[in-house]
Amino acid sequence: MKQGDIIIDRKVLDQYKTILEDWIPKSAAIAIAVENTYVYFEGGSHDLQLEVGTAVKQDSLTYRVLQSQSKLDAVMDNSLFDTPYYAIGYPITIDGRNAALVVVLPSTFSPKKQEPYRFLTGKQNEDWSPIPIGEISHIESLQKRTWFYRNGEQYKTSVTLKELEIRLPHMFIRIHRSYIINIHFIKKISRDITSNFIILMKDGTELPVSQSYMNSIRTILEF
Repeated sequence: MKQGDIIIDRKVLDQYKTILEDWIPKSAAIAIAVENTYVYFEGGSHDLQLEVGTAVKQDSLTYRVLQSQSKLDAVMDNSLFDTPYYAIGYPITIDGRNAALVVVLPSTFSPKKQEPYRFLTGKQNEDWSPIPIGEISHIESLQKRTWFYRNGEQYKTSVTLKELEIRLPHMFIRIHRSYIINIHFIKKISRDITSNFIILMKDGTELPVSQSYMNSIRTILEF
């Protein structure tokens, strides 16, 4: 498939559709954009006027995913496709280029929202302690276990980083596949000798920011 100077193997794009079919309704539409151009679209039961090769519109969820490189979801109005819709967008990489995969569902669709965690129960030695979520500075995945930190003390929890990312309040952000931090405990953000971001926490802990989360962090913290 060729769109301008974007050449994508159709088989690669069809693989995403095959994977998604296991968990999305048949009526859902799937769109994939690479570098602000749509390269794939399966409309499902939606009457969306979207064609392969068209540019991504700036007010769309696809555009926001490409810019932030983070997962986003929203109910969009009818200003883009003449019909309201609910969309979930995922940042992906195709042939080394930033891309976005968007699943479109009816606007009446509403995901089941779980209440944010108000505390985490952590284990130290043989004791368990419920720690208020606002007192936790950062959370780490290490050796297939999850640890969180309060006042420099380490606690073990059975909750995975993936689940925590979904249910933590907005003051927590993912900076690395192994780290989630509480922005209230950031002392400063600087660059190392390779120009990658390093976050210094108030307790003196230094945490790296991976390349895949740099754009998302800059967007959230507005710098």
